[in-house]
Amino acid sequence: MNIIIPMAGMGKRLRPHTLTNPKPLFPIAGKPIVHRLVEDIANVIDEPINEIAFITGRFGEQVEKDLIQIAEKLGAKGSIYYQDTPLGTAHAIYMAEKALTGRVTVAFADTLFFADFKIDTNQQGTIWTKKIENPEQFGVVQKDAEGYVINFVEKPKEFVSDEAIIGIYYFADGDMLRNEIKHLLDNNIVVKGEYQLTDALENMKQKGVKFTTATVSHWLDCGNKAAVLDSNYKVLTHNPNAANIHSSAEIINSTIHQPVFIAEGVKIENSIIGPHVSIGSNSHLRNTIIQNSIIMNNATAKNIVLENSVLGNHSTIDNQSQELNLGDYSQF
Repeated sequence: MNIIIPMAGMGKRLRPHTLTNPKPLFPIAGKPIVHRLVEDIANVIDEPINEIAFITGRFGEQVEKDLIQIAEKLGAKGSIYYQDTPLGTAHAIYMAEKALTGRVTVAFADTLFFADFKIDTNQQGTIWTKKIENPEQFGVVQKDAEGYVINFVEKPKEFVSDEAIIGIYYFADGDMLRNEIKHLLDNNIVVKGEYQLTDALENMKQKGVKFTTATVSHWLDCGNKAAVLDSNYKVLTHNPNAANIHSSAEIINSTIHQPVFIAEGVKIENSIIGPHVSIGSNSHLRNTIIQNSIIMNNATAKNIVLENSVLGNHSTIDNQSQELNLGDYSQF
């Protein structure tokens, strides 16, 4: 099995944090989004992973080393491919054409999920979905009586289905997927100037490929500040392994309300922390009350009351009591 992770988007809705780091590396409960995504996919694939191909922008050498390390921790080869121009979902996937062979799972790195199923590799293709209350805001699948997909509908104005496509797909024949995307590119088949994966899926369906669905129990968006705080809340609440206090953390005259994640090297003094707080490595908190927030690495916070806030790497805040979204290296 190969896993393809398109992640070249700029993540504008998550600024200012994506001005210095790509969105898939934003930490949720102390672990980058893309790291959690790959681990979660590995948990539902009942076979070895050969290669994890990351399609990125020009994010720099350190980011690429971090991504390859994520793959190697799962016993897979990590590879980096580039999408220099944002030309759509199908175009992004095709940048990793060498990895589009055999069994393939494609997962866009802007979402997390909880699932209690294993991928059925006997199926020709599987589209991961989540039942939602507002399907008019999403792309959905329409199925026949046997449970196979008969139609892909983008933001339906009238009800056709409540199964939203979450951006994760399994293909038994990655070579066929590659060929169908190449057909789109060679013939300049675009929608609003972009090459769309759903067009390739429709062509595969017309050629006899049967797509089924796998429905996740939770679909966690990571698009903006409110969304990442909600995802942090849900991961800490629903995943007992996510809530953790590192043994090197110094907690002095302070109260911790679980669930929280506290990384190595953190120092907390005279504070009340939690619930639903994640604190990155080597951060220092003194005289603080913090709930439902994400504090990233090497941050300093003193004499504050914070809720529903995000403090970036190396940021410093002193004597403030409000809801904040502070970028890397900022002072307030």
